[in-house]
Amino acid sequence: MRATHAPPTLGLRQNAAQFTLLVVVNALVGGMLGQERTVVPLLGVEEFGLTGYTAGLTFILVFGLSKAVANYLAGTWGDRYGRKPVLVAGWLIAVPVPLLLIWAPSWGWVVAANVLLGVSQGLTWSTTVVMKIDLVGPQRRGFAMGLNEAAGYGAVAVTALATGYLAEAYGLRPAPFLLGAAFAALGLGLSTLAVRETREHVRLEAATHVARGDGRHDHLHDELTDRQVFVQTSFREPALSSASQAGLVNNLNDGLAWGLFPVMFAAAGLTVERIGVLAALYPAVWGLGQLVTGTLSDRVGRKWMIAGGMWVQALALGLMAAGGSFAAWAVAAALLGAGTAMVYPTLLAAIGDVAHPAWRGRAVGIYRLWRDGGFAVGALTAGLVADAWGIDAAVWTVAVLTALSGGLVAVRMYETHVA
Repeated sequence: MRATHAPPTLGLRQNAAQFTLLVVVNALVGGMLGQERTVVPLLGVEEFGLTGYTAGLTFILVFGLSKAVANYLAGTWGDRYGRKPVLVAGWLIAVPVPLLLIWAPSWGWVVAANVLLGVSQGLTWSTTVVMKIDLVGPQRRGFAMGLNEAAGYGAVAVTALATGYLAEAYGLRPAPFLLGAAFAALGLGLSTLAVRETREHVRLEAATHVARGDGRHDHLHDELTDRQVFVQTSFREPALSSASQAGLVNNLNDGLAWGLFPVMFAAAGLTVERIGVLAALYPAVWGLGQLVTGTLSDRVGRKWMIAGGMWVQALALGLMAAGGSFAAWAVAAALLGAGTAMVYPTLLAAIGDVAHPAWRGRAVGIYRLWRDGGFAVGALTAGLVADAWGIDAAVWTVAVLTALSGGLVAVRMYETHVA
């Protein structure tokens, strides 16, 4: 006899089991990313002999480009075909990644693995975000996104720390990447067997959708084409486009942190274990902080959380460039994590505030296209500046860009959260 499910209802409490399952799945998605944070930049230098910063950042460049495109496709396909098939497809693509990293005989294999990792991350992370927004409804989006991103980046931190210890004890390969193989198998199994489709929740919210009382979104009806959604999210709608540029700059500085900070720390003589601690501290504060900042944005609003978070990140990057010791870098890494925690779930919640349920999946995908395109922009910018003038100059450049991005939010964005 075929199992039947109760009619869909909106709310965190009403969908607690599925929501919790999706939090676990997203933690596994984060773990797939975390397996690289400490080890891969060091692989490029120590095993493959890369000397130019730009060349060493190619793995982040291709990761960012492939993830950006996959984000867009995840939103479009999720609205068209359903969320679950996209999630399962993303995990299938993740399975070969740790194996390629373990067996890579050349840097080209690492780059190829990161193309697959980017596609997988785009499909899986975007889809878990959209599914949680589907389930929770309009009232507690900030809290929901805080939990989602805390799980993902908490797992990035724990895995970065664990792989640092494994690399110190057993070498850069294969031990650190065996964690990734386990994460991929578990994520695929849970997504295939336990996760349920959420499109019925979208239909329910669309049927009961109430427009803002100030008329600001009257032009954003439920029948927008893919092109119209792209234009509104990227350029025309003030809040959506402000969020998109802030997301791009946020991940621009994350690409810098991922690709150059471990190299900078190693050049200063830190052990792999201590580099792992620093590589984990930033996403740890980022991940845990989102448990607070997501909920806080439901109370105080989105706009100034985003602008303030960008300015805190800019300050942290300046301290990172000025510092020269483990203690100074630890303070800067924690501050960078705090600023990112203010921004990350709040940007997603703002997209959910503005986008109509009928095209919200596409809007999230387009926002994440721009946001994760920041990895590619960051890899190119940081690599070229570092090759020309050194790592410190690259960090200062990104700090200035981050401060300017916060200023643009302050000037252009309106408050999206209506209590």
